[in-house]
Amino acid sequence: MTSKDRATMKTPGLSDDERTAVKQAAAEGRRTKAGKNTEQDVLDAIAAMAGSDREIAEGLHAVVKRVAPDLVPRTWYGFPAYAKEGKVVLFWQFAAKFSTRYGHIGFQDGAQLDDGVMWPTAFAVTAWTPQTEKAVEDLVRRATGGST
Repeated sequence: MTSKDRATMKTPGLSDDERTAVKQAAAEGRRTKAGKNTEQDVLDAIAAMAGSDREIAEGLHAVVKRVAPDLVPRTWYGFPAYAKEGKVVLFWQFAAKFSTRYGHIGFQDGAQLDDGVMWPTAFAVTAWTPQTEKAVEDLVRRATGGST
C-alpha cells in the first residue's frame, strides 16, 4: 500500500469530523515541537468560530489569561487549549466542531479538580454570562491549584 492509499483510506469507526481532528492534532504536534503552535493560533481558531462558540471561547481565553497567566495557549485537535509544561490542562471543544447541541470546557488529568473518588472533567456551556464567567474563573483557579 502506498502512502497515498493510506492518506485517502477511511478509518473504520471515525467520522469525517473526527478524522479531520486527528489530522489537525498531528499537524499541531509538529508545530508545537517546532515552537510554532502559539497564542496567535488560538486567536485565529477563535476568530474562525461563529456565534456563541466564539463568545464563549473569547470569554474563556480572557479568564485564563487573567486567572492563570502561566498556562500557555495553543491549539489541540483544533480547539483553543491551555497547557502547562507542554501538557494540555483545559480546552474549549466548541459545538460546531462536531455539530453538537453545546460545546464544553474540558479538563485533562493535569487539572487539579479532584474531589473524592469521582468528579466532573467537562462542563457544557451554552452561553457566556457573568455567572458563567464566575463559575469558569473558579474552575480555572481550582484546576491550576489556585497558585496563579
